[in-house]
Amino acid sequence: FIGPSPEAIDLMGSKIASKQAVEKYGVPLVPGINHAVEDITEAANVANQIGYPVLVKASAGGGGKGMRIVHDPKDLESQMRTAQSEAQSAFGDRSVFIEKFVTKPRHIEIQLIADNHGNVIYLLERECSIQRRHQKLVEEAPSVVLTPALRKAMGEAAVNVAKACNYSGAGTVEFLLDADHHFYFLEMNTRLQVEHPVTELITGLDLVAEQIKVARNEKLTYSQDDIKANGHAIELRLTAEETENDFTPAIGTIDTYQAPKDEWVRLDDFVYEGYEIPIYYDNMFAKLIVWGVDRTEAIQRMIKACNDFKIEGVPTTLDFGRFVMQHPKF
Repeated sequence: FIGPSPEAIDLMGSKIASKQAVEKYGVPLVPGINHAVEDITEAANVANQIGYPVLVKASAGGGGKGMRIVHDPKDLESQMRTAQSEAQSAFGDRSVFIEKFVTKPRHIEIQLIADNHGNVIYLLERECSIQRRHQKLVEEAPSVVLTPALRKAMGEAAVNVAKACNYSGAGTVEFLLDADHHFYFLEMNTRLQVEHPVTELITGLDLVAEQIKVARNEKLTYSQDDIKANGHAIELRLTAEETENDFTPAIGTIDTYQAPKDEWVRLDDFVYEGYEIPIYYDNMFAKLIVWGVDRTEAIQRMIKACNDFKIEGVPTTLDFGRFVMQHPKF
């Protein structure tokens, strides 16, 4: 099996159990409770103690399901029941917990690789703050807001998360970063993530190959000091959806599919002209990734790649990606 142990997957698959585990290693947590709450009186007491707005959050799963933001105490019970119902339907587990809702957060995640000989290394960070429905659309590495000291602190915290579950293989620790640059553990994904190519492009490592080496019980051949960022990489998830209609998922046939050919473009896809986007699966069909010597060049290259990419037949996030790249706040 290529990946971590079943025990690590199970532990980190529960947001409640994972928080309890990493807290023992001094990993910062969002203020709240680290156990399932069912009683509305307890929930109200916790919410009043940490202060509104609060986030009612499913213990299992991800992708934004089973999450409700509560701004007013009178809405707590109804939102909590809705979150429980959604969590039960999506994950077969109605457990929810409550934590402080961090306003204007950034989503920063740390890529890890760990072998079976006690070595755990963080492969820098990815910025994943451009989202819709709590799901990422644009990812980049490295983040422009992290100082070297903050990067080191978050990386070491991520290593401690791995140690908390005796992790082996490639994994990602996700953090929330608030406006004052305080960071909080969000969750760990015990697998290789969609956005791993941006890390590969700035580190020069093949993370799929690294996973296989770990599964063969090989030791990591590099140290933390060897990991340096080379340039800047940006990824745009290409999905079939109507971005101007609240990102409504779409289906249909791809009539035209002509990808950019520049050497600094990486395209991970599986579709072709005549391919039908079905209703049954996730609507992401490609990942468009570019590399530049710095962030400015990477942004300009992504704009060019979006301009050169011709997709017809279904609405996509291509125009949205170009819009983000050209936005002054980006």
